[in-house]
Amino acid sequence: MKDQIKKFLNEEQDPKAIEKITSKLNDLLMKNEEIGYIGVQKKPALTVFPDSIVLTNKRIIICQPKNLGLSMDFIDYTWDQIEGTFVKENILGSEFSFSTKTDMTVSIDYIPKIQARKIFTYAKEQLDIIKNGAAHNTAVVAEEITEVPEEIEEMETEEVTHYAEIMPAVSNPVETVQENHTPATEKPSSELTQDELFAKLQNYKKLLDNGLILQGEYDAFKKEILSLM
Repeated sequence: MKDQIKKFLNEEQDPKAIEKITSKLNDLLMKNEEIGYIGVQKKPALTVFPDSIVLTNKRIIICQPKNLGLSMDFIDYTWDQIEGTFVKENILGSEFSFSTKTDMTVSIDYIPKIQARKIFTYAKEQLDIIKNGAAHNTAVVAEEITEVPEEIEEMETEEVTHYAEIMPAVSNPVETVQENHTPATEKPSSELTQDELFAKLQNYKKLLDNGLILQGEYDAFKKEILSLM
């Protein structure tokens, strides 16, 4: 007997069924895929071609012989498709079943109890590997997308000394000019000397040149001052 199938004959598996399955699986296994366990039906009536279940590190494969054993159907389910596994022990063997994430239930009956327990244990180990791997990947992704809050640079505020930078908009600019440029203690224009009147006229001219008053306003101030000179 071939050495490659001896390890699958420890729990009452049918040697002929194991030999037939392994010979066909050689062409079905993917890269880095290894067979972990094979369970074979053992029905009370004589069955020449029993169904089998193969568990690898990547999937579950249901093997169903057809045409008097001349051909075989293979149905596989990857571990990430499987939601849960179950074992029901009966008087005549056990039933191993599993549910998929698409709410499908697959079962194979008349599995010897010891085989069913080994199948269930191996399946549980593979599902734990998938679960722990998914949890690890989620943690890694969460760590990668965590962003460190950017530090907000504090900017020093500059003191504003020019009144035009803080002067609010008003409807009457003449009043604003007079409020900002006429001291509260300034004498009325009629009490100013000739030099003071001339200096005041020059001040209004500077306001006009800086765009702080209009030409018409300047002309009015100029006319008033010249009338007093």
